[in-house]
Amino acid sequence: MTSNAQVGSVSEARGPAPVSVLVVEDDATIRRAVQLALERYGYRVDVAADGLSGLEAFREGAHDLLILDVMLPELDGIGLCHRIREESPVPVLMMSARGDALDVVAGLEAGADDYVIKPVDTAVMVARIRALLRRATFRPEAEGPAAGKSGRADHILVFGDLSVDTLGMEVRRAGETVSLTPTELRLLLEFAAAPGSVLDRRRLLRDVWDYGWEGDTRVVDLCVLRLRKKIGSGRIETVRGFGYKLVRG
Repeated sequence: MTSNAQVGSVSEARGPAPVSVLVVEDDATIRRAVQLALERYGYRVDVAADGLSGLEAFREGAHDLLILDVMLPELDGIGLCHRIREESPVPVLMMSARGDALDVVAGLEAGADDYVIKPVDTAVMVARIRALLRRATFRPEAEGPAAGKSGRADHILVFGDLSVDTLGMEVRRAGETVSLTPTELRLLLEFAAAPGSVLDRRRLLRDVWDYGWEGDTRVVDLCVLRLRKKIGSGRIETVRGFGYKLVRG
């Protein structure tokens, strides 16, 4: 694991308690290196060496973020991510060996929010963690719940059978609550702020994933795919060669 002294402060405390991270990695050397690196930045780190132990640790603890290796004994990282997504929208960061493109895609399809490549650079990992935590606590700016001409509060955005409450951070489809991960919700809010406008992948990587550098656009594509499954396949259209747009009606 490599490091970079340019990344932020030593403390990553959020409120009175430090951010809690669960690392599930079967390689003892990598697991220990990640744990020590994150603890230097003030995170509280729990660890597990296999998928089933990781699932148990997740259920027993109240973690703010999970870091999962793809290749795990007992229950692999993809299966573990699936199980976690059945129970929680907690941010998930996957770790994958360099070149394992299929593993990256599978992890993102399973519900992971982002990924890092091993050997992991501390600067990159901490930057991704910070971005995920910002998404998890994101609240859009709003002037207040004044009613518009329709008699509906301005913070309730409606697109056909889909409604987005930008203050309550709640999404409903045909009156039923839609459970979204922080990244999926942040992505939907980005589309809802500019309905009918085409948003390109690079812009979404910058504004939703906080990438200040060239990122993997598959992260966007697979999050859009997951979002479509939850809010309706026709709600977000692909504009080939450009990006995506939210359908108004």
